Amino acid sequence: MKLKENTIQRKLVRIVLLISGVVLLSASTTILTYEFLTFRQTTIQQASTLGQIIAANSTAALAFDNSGDATEILSAVKAEQAIVGAGLYNKEGKLFSHYPPNVPKSDFPATPKEDGYRFVASNLFGFQPVIQGQNNRLGTLYLKWDLKAVYQRFLFYGASIIVIMTVCLLAAAYMLSKTLRRRISQPILELAETAKAVSNRQDYSVRAKKTSEDDELGLLTDGFNHMLTRIQAQNTALKGSEQRVRAVLNSAMTGVIVIDTEGKIIDWNPRAETMFGWTSAEATGQELAEKIIPDRFRDAHRRGLAHFLKTGEAAVLNRVFEITALRRDGTEFPVDLSIGAMDSDGAMTFCGFVTDITERKQAETRLQTQLSRMELLDRITRAKAERQDLRSIFQVVIGRLEEDLPLDFGCICLYDPAAEVLTVANVGVRSAPLATKLAMTDHAAIAIDESGLSSCVRGDLVYEPDIGNALFPFLKRLASGGLRSFVAAPLQMKDKVFGVLIAARHAPHSFSSPDCEFIRHLSEHVALAANQANLYSALQEAYDDLRQTQQAVMQQERLRALGQMASGIAHDINNAISPIALYTESLLEREPNLSARARRYLEITQHAIEDVAQTITRMREFYRQREPQLTLAPVPLNNLVGQVKDLTHARWSDMPQQRGVVIEMATELTPDLPSIMGIENEIREALVNLIFNAVDAMPEGGTITIRTHACKESVHVEVSDTGTGMDEATKRRCLEPFFTTKGERGTGLGLAMVYGMAERNNAEIQIESEPGKGTTIRLVFPVAATAAVVRSPSPTAPQQPLRILIVDDDPLLMKALLDTLENDGHFVTSAAGGQEGINAFEAAHQSREPFSVVITDLGMPYVDGRKVSAAVKTLSPKTPVILFTGWGQRLLAERDIPQHVDRVLNKPPKLHDLRAALTELTATNRGRE
Repeated sequence: MKLKENTIQRKLVRIVLLISGVVLLSASTTILTYEFLTFRQTTIQQASTLGQIIAANSTAALAFDNSGDATEILSAVKAEQAIVGAGLYNKEGKLFSHYPPNVPKSDFPATPKEDGYRFVASNLFGFQPVIQGQNNRLGTLYLKWDLKAVYQRFLFYGASIIVIMTVCLLAAAYMLSKTLRRRISQPILELAETAKAVSNRQDYSVRAKKTSEDDELGLLTDGFNHMLTRIQAQNTALKGSEQRVRAVLNSAMTGVIVIDTEGKIIDWNPRAETMFGWTSAEATGQELAEKIIPDRFRDAHRRGLAHFLKTGEAAVLNRVFEITALRRDGTEFPVDLSIGAMDSDGAMTFCGFVTDITERKQAETRLQTQLSRMELLDRITRAKAERQDLRSIFQVVIGRLEEDLPLDFGCICLYDPAAEVLTVANVGVRSAPLATKLAMTDHAAIAIDESGLSSCVRGDLVYEPDIGNALFPFLKRLASGGLRSFVAAPLQMKDKVFGVLIAARHAPHSFSSPDCEFIRHLSEHVALAANQANLYSALQEAYDDLRQTQQAVMQQERLRALGQMASGIAHDINNAISPIALYTESLLEREPNLSARARRYLEITQHAIEDVAQTITRMREFYRQREPQLTLAPVPLNNLVGQVKDLTHARWSDMPQQRGVVIEMATELTPDLPSIMGIENEIREALVNLIFNAVDAMPEGGTITIRTHACKESVHVEVSDTGTGMDEATKRRCLEPFFTTKGERGTGLGLAMVYGMAERNNAEIQIESEPGKGTTIRLVFPVAATAAVVRSPSPTAPQQPLRILIVDDDPLLMKALLDTLENDGHFVTSAAGGQEGINAFEAAHQSREPFSVVITDLGMPYVDGRKVSAAVKTLSPKTPVILFTGWGQRLLAERDIPQHVDRVLNKPPKLHDLRAALTELTATNRGRE
């Protein structure tokens, strides 16, 4: 019996221990193995899904460099307690944002590693790419899970199982020796059933029934139930994590769609419901292509899905691309789509992230429109900058608007506020035919009516979307040409409207708000460009005036230098021509039997001498304004032209013929030409210089034409030639003294002297010349006022002979004066120098035969005319002293007449002036006596 009991007990112990051990070990091993395997796979899937969601929501933060949004997005991982670190790296691999914020950056990898999720020790590390568009990688998402607690739980479970199995086995062996087999096997069966229920249904809420309280089976049951409690808590935590992930998906602004390998919808979030108009229940089980994919994309969708399932390759995975989708009502809208593949428990699914980009596309369209308008405005501005006049500015503006806006009709009008009228300034090239039909061609007038133009000229933009039934005249005129929509923008500068930009199209309501705003901005640019063009014109005019003033000042300075140089030689030239002047005048006066030809030659010679004298006198002073003593008198230009023609005959006829060259002289004189006010000898000299220049300009011969004609209140005299002409550079400098194109043959004084004459005679010089086409120089004189000319009677010689002393160092001049005065019946004594004259005057005074008049030169060596006059006045204060000098004009102008001189006469002397001075001074002297 004892042997049998021992055998049964041993068998029971062995059976129970074996069964219990096997059951417990199988159950525990199954649960732990299943939980360990599914835990890693589930954790990676959950981590990948969460990483994709966070990465998709982080594209905007990385694209716009917004670390605040990035931190806010990363903070969503706080719902996952196992995540101990999260970070966003930018495109350069630098840490852009991290979570938690209080963790130092040194705890995060310096740069992102290879994409994917991997277990390292007790942690799970994940690197998820952040991609925008198709291939535009913006950065990398980094996630770190701490799995120490999970692994510790698994270790705890393993230890618990070992402990439980050991206790149970020991307890079974102990109880079998004390209790019956039923009492031993039943708890074990209960545990087996419980483990089976947990393993098959994954229902961690079941518990093993406890049949005893204190024995080993009871402890085993408690341990087993405790293990189930821990597993249930873990499962609840996992479900909570799933719910949090679901909450993130539900709150995401991106639609999330999950489909299976057949293309049917498994699930989608509320954002997708809102986006497409289908509820999740209505969409679940339906084919995705039939719900949201447009017809033209459906075949490509199905082929791509089949290709991926066959080969495992898909070009659309893990990148963002732009397509269109369908709403429930059939409307199509643009979306950004990113697709990822997920393998859950061996079942392949696809997760699509869909973002409605309608507003973005609309914003892009508006931005593109604005950019095109800005580009058009920039092109118009650059084109305007190349032009400086209003018409060309208006033309380029209207042309660009017609081509690029575009317009069916466009024009710019200028506004006259006084007349309340718009005048068409420029019509576009394409608008020209319609402008003719509307009677709105250039320079056409448009009355301001109540059609909106009145508001526009007050500074308001006017837009009429449809003028088809307009009642106002101007709008009816536009409508008659088929135009239906109309915009008028004011051209305004400093609160003053000076014009209107008019734009019109055939279609009604064809101008959008951006179009009107662009036209308004363009009108402001046009107004500014017009103002700048006006400023440029004013500046150009001021510059031209300044340049002319500068040239005039330079001209005056050059003439001043010429006058200073000429004053040094004036005395000698005047002395040289004085005898010729005296003898010529004497012959004309005292030889009545001269032939007409001889008399004409002598008169021309006399005029030439006078002109030479005047020229030499003015060489220093023609840069000045007209001197007070130069009195203007009526001058008949036609008579003067005849004299000049004869005076220059040898220069333009005889001398060229010696070289075989023929120069013809033609005159076109207007009869009954009004007289002008001027200085006759100066005008004669100027015409002579112009003829000489014309001869020099025709080395191969040609024609010189002298014309005179009246024009309103002026008289014109022109000297034209058919010579080589002048270019613009020569024409600008031709009036400068010493400037010549004749080489050594020219002095550069001819036209400069003509300029001086014009200044003194209130005349204007006009020059017309082109290379190869000859030159015309026109002198414009004011017409002389009609007035009676009172001629003073010619003074006669004194009634009685005078004793006259002549003092001069020029023997020829002294001989001419001596002969002339003796012919008038005077007794003349000559002295060849100042000291000799003083001696002669003293000798006559001592001999009681004093001189009645003393005529002395100014410039003489050692003793000049000033000393002579002083000596004469010292001995005889009443004796008149006449000073003969080539500087007479200067002395009179500068009021530098010597103290003891009674009269100053200029060289060469004129008998008329000399006789008048002798008569006046001797008569005054007799009156004093």
